[in-house]
Amino acid sequence: MKTDHDLKVGFTSRVHSLDGETDAQRSHSKTAVILQNIIIGLTVSFVALSLGAALGILSGRGAFSGMISAGLIAFFTACLGGTRVQCSGPTAPMSAVCAVVVAYAYEQFTVQGLAIQAPHFVNIVLILCGAIMLAMSLLRLGKFIALVPNVVISGFMSGIALLIWIDQINVVFGWGGKMALMGPVVENVLIAIGTLVLIFIMAPITKRCVGPVAKFLPATLLAILIMTGISYFLHLPIEHVQLTGGFNSVNGLMTLIQEQIPSTWSLSILLLAFPFALQLALLCYLDTLLTSLVVDKMSGEETGRNKELMAQGVANSVVAFVGGIPGAQATIRSVLMLKENATLRLSGIMVGLFVLVEMVLFQDWISLIPKAVFVGVLFKVGYDVFDFKPLRLYCKQVATKRAAQFKDFFSRHDDEAVYVTNREMLMVIGTTIITVVFDLNIAVGGFTLLFYLHNKLFNRKNPMRDLAPDLETDGFAKQN
Repeated sequence: MKTDHDLKVGFTSRVHSLDGETDAQRSHSKTAVILQNIIIGLTVSFVALSLGAALGILSGRGAFSGMISAGLIAFFTACLGGTRVQCSGPTAPMSAVCAVVVAYAYEQFTVQGLAIQAPHFVNIVLILCGAIMLAMSLLRLGKFIALVPNVVISGFMSGIALLIWIDQINVVFGWGGKMALMGPVVENVLIAIGTLVLIFIMAPITKRCVGPVAKFLPATLLAILIMTGISYFLHLPIEHVQLTGGFNSVNGLMTLIQEQIPSTWSLSILLLAFPFALQLALLCYLDTLLTSLVVDKMSGEETGRNKELMAQGVANSVVAFVGGIPGAQATIRSVLMLKENATLRLSGIMVGLFVLVEMVLFQDWISLIPKAVFVGVLFKVGYDVFDFKPLRLYCKQVATKRAAQFKDFFSRHDDEAVYVTNREMLMVIGTTIITVVFDLNIAVGGFTLLFYLHNKLFNRKNPMRDLAPDLETDGFAKQN
């Protein structure tokens, strides 16, 4: 039963909250929080726009496709997703697989004798990918992410990094069936190396020079601007970014959508597209839910995994209608938002909106960027994806205690809290090799099965350890 004092407190809470804040103060506090999340969205949008352009080029669909996808995926997943504070968009693994789809589509311009344009076939793959993600959500498959061993995750992330590096080397030199960048090779190589070096050194320099303002000056964006300026003023005869498919008005956007809607649908085309769509969907599943584990640990909240899969499915289908590229929840962009103290879904929504506005405003400037700049950006992306920690630990073990490392080859070394065993290293290397040489889904599925067969059937008395995420691996926590 309420006392007179309770009633008095309830009445006066209109003016004064229980913690002593006035309504005006609380309103000001809410406004400040909203403004803070909008500013965080603006900050992260620069990173998202830069990486979107780079990953669009990696995918084979172009910088414009990557940028518009960065905006749309961030917007829809922030609105609908199961992770409250996060940033989704094109990621290196998804773009690397998309490149395979694009290459296949253009090699088979009339796919198996069926009259369909290559871009439309890619769009059908993305729509099917989204549909598979929605099916995963309805079937509540999000819980199965916990079954993938860390040794497999480490190997497949490193394999993706190697694929990115190999692809970019082929682009620069025209190897492996790739068309080389136009212009002298030396100039393109120097621009790429200069970009890579600047990305590494600009963050500490800007932090030292401008302090807190540095968060509005991402190292990747600064490196792109500086190298573009150098190329422009030196009049270097090298290839620049071409923004095919852009728009400057609502009518232009509607025309773009009409052009990207597949004109031919048939069972034969769907059957050809389905394996690619399944590969992208499985990768998006891994990419997204592994990132959500990192985000959950930092935020103290728990992702609604199946809701997140649904949001990713919607986003990956939507980008198909603008000729975009697939994406997933992105670790570095999400972690950056949390480190900047983002607290609302609004921050992720604003990333998407700011990216879309920026790409329209800066279209003319973007066309000045040399393509070699994005080679440097993508080498840095590969560096972030590669899981160096288990390799470093293993090499250190071999160097310092070689006899102990190989004396009992199958030892678990349970007496040591941090230790990469021989079997773990073989699993990592095997997954990496199969990812590079054959297929990442075969690598993940095959080595996950091998891990459980070894531990549950063939060697139950001496099961292999699995890498400890916080201590022995950092691959999926460093992803772009």
